Amino acid sequence: MTSGRKAIRIVIADDHLLVRDGLRRLLELETDFAVVGEAADGVEALEKAKALTPDVLVLDLAMPRMNGLEVLRGMGELVEEVRTILLTASIEREETVDALRLGARGVVLKECAAQVLFKCIHAVMQGEFWVGQDRIGDLLRMLRQIERESSQGPSPASTLTRREREVIAAVVDGASNKDIGKAFGLSEQTVKNHLSHIYDKLGVSNRLELALYAVHHHLLSGALRARPR
Repeated sequence: MTSGRKAIRIVIADDHLLVRDGLRRLLELETDFAVVGEAADGVEALEKAKALTPDVLVLDLAMPRMNGLEVLRGMGELVEEVRTILLTASIEREETVDALRLGARGVVLKECAAQVLFKCIHAVMQGEFWVGQDRIGDLLRMLRQIERESSQGPSPASTLTRREREVIAAVVDGASNKDIGKAFGLSEQTVKNHLSHIYDKLGVSNRLELALYAVHHHLLSGALRARPR
């Protein structure tokens, strides 16, 4: 840790003792981190967050008594002060959107390397967001834009063509431009052109923002899913 800089205070919330012990040992190997509390269920996680006001709450999504999303709802204004990172075995895209809207700063899968979590912690301490293995600086802007559009007139999504909706569905499924091209008989350049038009129409700037927008606005129903030929 840099001289004169305080360690990042962390509370770990997971219902498995083995996970908490392992995570604490990993975090405490890093001089930048200090584990100041642990919780075995959602109610205890909320209590520890309010009592200790750590810099970061590393929170499992699926826990007894209160799940991770319920903990976020219960934090109220504290959610701005305590940066919450969901560390979970699995999460649906809709849950990711809900978590970020409720104030989570990061979402990391347990299958990721420890260094990914460490990077996520540092990113959220710098005011950024983290989803999967990616640092997302402007995600809050994206989510606020979605909220504004939901309360206003027709969605920009109404201008999407059928092919553009199919490309969006393929992106949400994790397909690459090459996979999308093979599935629909398009060149990679044509796929890139479609994505450029989609980004312009929806006001997004990358595949993650596009996926979040698509899930929130239910753009995937009825779209032909890409399947490599």
